[in-house]
Amino acid sequence: MCSLSAPRDEPGSRPPGHGLGHEVEKALLGGEPRYRKADVAAAAGVELERAERLWQAMGFAHVEDDEVVFTDADVRAVRMLVQLVSAEVITAEVETAVARTLAQTMSRLAEWQVGIFRSVLGDRFAEDLDVTAQFAEAITPVMEELQGYVWRRHLAATAARELTERAGGADERVQVIGFADLVGYTRLIRDFSEVELARLIDDFEESATAVVAENRGRIVKTVGDEVLFVADAPSDAAEIALTLNEKIGGEGQLPPLRIGLARGTVLARFGDVYGSTVNIASRLTSVARPASVLVDRELAASLRGHPAYSLTSIGPTKVQGFRGLRAYALRRNR
Repeated sequence: MCSLSAPRDEPGSRPPGHGLGHEVEKALLGGEPRYRKADVAAAAGVELERAERLWQAMGFAHVEDDEVVFTDADVRAVRMLVQLVSAEVITAEVETAVARTLAQTMSRLAEWQVGIFRSVLGDRFAEDLDVTAQFAEAITPVMEELQGYVWRRHLAATAARELTERAGGADERVQVIGFADLVGYTRLIRDFSEVELARLIDDFEESATAVVAENRGRIVKTVGDEVLFVADAPSDAAEIALTLNEKIGGEGQLPPLRIGLARGTVLARFGDVYGSTVNIASRLTSVARPASVLVDRELAASLRGHPAYSLTSIGPTKVQGFRGLRAYALRRNR
């Protein structure tokens, strides 16, 4: 392994795509790139192979041995992750999964934030790197502090929920899974400009976020035209689904939704959800009519007799991977 002295700035030592601009890069990374990957591994006290595995798990491209890409912050990050394993906060087997999950969340956040840079600076974003660096240096600490605040609030809310509602195995619980899918999204991609499509998706996500939060649900993720959400109480899930259809239909700017709900045991892992309940909700969404809500047998049984809702059996539903799946149309009682 190389020593930790700052490497010489020789040809080929800068990372590919260094056209970002040195001052912009320094402002965003919080320091000068000083180290090769072997330097980081040595400073953190880990094998190079392990450091590379964590780097790739975070979604970053392969780095050649002689590239000077890393800063003091990279060294600290690897040390902290190793300390979490040493203190048995996480196991060595899941450290790459932890890195991967963090990366998936932060990558999307970074794309959104760079979009803010671009919208504020306009043409100067790419044409005047000094202005871009000054803007990044000024705004990045504010965003970093705001991210910390939101993270702590979500951490507290999640911990409170887990402490009061935990049942079953370590990662298993009974929940309602919901998918809300925009109808005709393929046509929208073809007919709308990028600006119009971006505005439509923003409106959809804003409406979905508000409705889910107001009814004690949680959004797991959004993927283009689809939102995946969870709720603990059957009535909360029903209210989310029906209110979403009403809100989207009432605005007139967005196409209608197809929504599928299923209740059952769910495996929750690193912020995502897995299991047959998730698959059933997804399949029900694919066969639902526009502006309708389909629920599975288990959720229908939980909602039956509720004064606010009516359920209509549509009989066995043919969906891939599930034989004899019964579905029910969920509506409000008028």
